[in-house]
Order: sequence, then structure tokens, then C-alpha cells
Amino acid sequence: MINYQFFPRSRGVSKEIKKIVECFEKIHSKIDTDNHQLKSNDVLALVAPGLESMGFKVEHGKGKEEKISVPVLFGLQNDIDKCFFADALSDDGKIVIEVEAGRAVRNNQFLKDIFQACMMYEVEVLILAVCNKYKFNNNGKHCIAEDFKSVYTFLETLYVSNRLQLPLKGILLI
Repeated sequence: MINYQFFPRSRGVSKEIKKIVECFEKIHSKIDTDNHQLKSNDVLALVAPGLESMGFKVEHGKGKEEKISVPVLFGLQNDIDKCFFADALSDDGKIVIEVEAGRAVRNNQFLKDIFQACMMYEVEVLILAVCNKYKFNNNGKHCIAEDFKSVYTFLETLYVSNRLQLPLKGILLI
């Protein structure tokens, strides 16, 4: 099952955001973490056709021309001084998508994704896709991390505590 939650929870998902969720739902049987252990780029490749049909630019490799560059800082003559890379970006530049696998929680990649989305010019919504469960070995011991649950708890705490205001209109955790 594809779990998702929009934060802040006082707002529901828009029709456009719901269509993005549907892109993930269409490929659920191929990415279900109970049956598959895919890398983030593999999941991105599977969801790319659906996102592209909605007008998203999607990363298709690690080469400079294959990455999706989003401006962060501008210099003289409006040249881009700093940019971050996204897995996917809506045609209007307001929605950025990051797809994570094992690094989402174990390496705190989701925190970096939130920070970078906050810095990206004109981005209003971050869609953060993580595994429901992530299986890994820890010194020969088989472990299962519940990434969705962990990130959900973090985002819930962030928004409920109201101690840190993000410049985003919201974050969709999927």
C-alpha cells in the first residue's frame, strides 16, 4: 500500500498533488518494499513516465545534462551562482520531488532534502518519497527500518511544535 500524508495536516492535498500520488500508486506492485528492495534511482525510473506525462522534468542519470538543476543563489547579471539538484521538478518550478531509499533515515538524507527544498528558488512543495520499510544488514544482523513511520514522526513533530517555520507551503511524505 502506498502511504502518504501532507504536512501541515491542516491542509489536504490538491488535485495536482493527488495525481502525483496516483503515479506512485500505479507502480506500487513494482516498488512494494515487502517484495522489492529497489534503489532510489530504480524507483524514480519507474515513476518517471507518469510524472513526465504531467509535465515534470525528471532526472535520467548522473551526467550534468541529465540532472535537474534548481537555482538557489543568483549573481551578477542574474547568473546562477548556486543550485541544488532535484529528482524531479514541476514545469512551473513550484513542486520538487525527491525519491529516497535506504539513505532516507539511516543517513538523514530526508533532512538534507528538506533543507535544499527550502533554499530552492520558487519551490513551494516538497514531495519526499521514502520506503515503508527498508531492510539492511547491520554487522551481519538482518534489520528492518520503518522509514515512512520515522519521517512521519519527525514531520509531525516539526509542524505541531511550531518552533521552526519552513518557507514551503507543505511537504508530502509518500
